[in-house]
Amino acid sequence: MTMTEATLPRRMGELALPGALVGALAGCFAAILAVLGGQPPSWAAVTTVTLALPLAVLGAGYSLLLATGTFFRPGVFAPAALYWFLGFPLARLLHELATHSILAGQLGLPKDPLAFLAFQALVSAGFAIGFLWLHERIMPRWLLRVCEHNPQAQDMLAHYLQLAEQIREQRARKQAHRRRGKDQQPRARSRRERATERQGGHG
Repeated sequence: MTMTEATLPRRMGELALPGALVGALAGCFAAILAVLGGQPPSWAAVTTVTLALPLAVLGAGYSLLLATGTFFRPGVFAPAALYWFLGFPLARLLHELATHSILAGQLGLPKDPLAFLAFQALVSAGFAIGFLWLHERIMPRWLLRVCEHNPQAQDMLAHYLQLAEQIREQRARKQAHRRRGKDQQPRARSRRERATERQGGHG
């Protein structure tokens, strides 16, 4: 086995880590909601684990798909929204099945599975926004740490740097456009004033 082959799983794991972390953190919010809802600590712990695990796996999958650089791109919302439109309902269904299995001792589907999945698909857009927001703040910093020994991380970091440069150029153009607009306003006023003075002189 070559060195490249031996380190490939590690490299893929490094790329998957940010998404897995964000997914796990999202699952941990279930514990907060459970405690605020008056549920016992044991129930809160179970629901946290059963939701954090599938979200972490799906989050890792998103990071790996982002590393391919094909359909998924840094800072682009539509692919992430589509990914979680399919993935979030699946994660919630697994969460319900696992939680019911552990606490009740038997598998149990939601009362209306189709309505449950449809509602989770609607909620997934909000989850995708939060996931992408946090992921885009963790991933570039993590890539800076691992890019020296991870070629895939170097490629991803180049995409993020390109995106940052595009955003910087867009902001610079907007600022220049606003400055030109402010400079043109006094000139327009001065032309109107001169025209008014000429009209007054003729009068």
